[in-house]
Amino acid sequence: MSEIFGDFLHDLPPGHDYLDIGFSANSRPIKTRWRNNLLSAHFIAEYLATFLPIDDDEINAKRREQDYKGSVSYIANELLENTMKFHSSTDEYPVRFGIHFLENPENKIVLMSRNTVTLEAGDRFKTFIDELLSSDPLELYLKHLEENAEDENSQNSGLGFLTMITDYSAKLGWKFDPIPNHPNLMLATTLVQLVL
Repeated sequence: MSEIFGDFLHDLPPGHDYLDIGFSANSRPIKTRWRNNLLSAHFIAEYLATFLPIDDDEINAKRREQDYKGSVSYIANELLENTMKFHSSTDEYPVRFGIHFLENPENKIVLMSRNTVTLEAGDRFKTFIDELLSSDPLELYLKHLEENAEDENSQNSGLGFLTMITDYSAKLGWKFDPIPNHPNLMLATTLVQLVL
């Protein structure tokens, strides 16, 4: 049975522009993937720019476009890094990443990542999500900054998600699904919504 957290969009409306990419997360070492994540994030931001509702004659058009691309690039990179870092190393399911541009009723960008995680990693992630949803994001951000300063090797800071909320006013949602015939794994989907 699926578990939903936060502002998760169940069905993205048909007939809109989107890009969906798949990665074989376990085919290359994570350090190689890190470089690919940033390249993919920049590509996604450039792709999105063709759909932005910006009038080229507007005085601040170039700056607004750069701001949107910077926001999308940062969030895409964070999502890809988390997705690759926490993807189960024991399966052959691809990592999926997508960006959707929705125009009605408001201009909205939806970034989506989907990967498999072990039950243990999924439960840790759900615990963080519960803390995130029940806390003041800025206070939690400062708390996690302090914890990271004390433990440089921390793997579970959540600062990327907190930055998305505090700096970009993003809405986040998650869905966890069981995977038939794989009782030790679950499918984790993360959605990030940005209103333009």
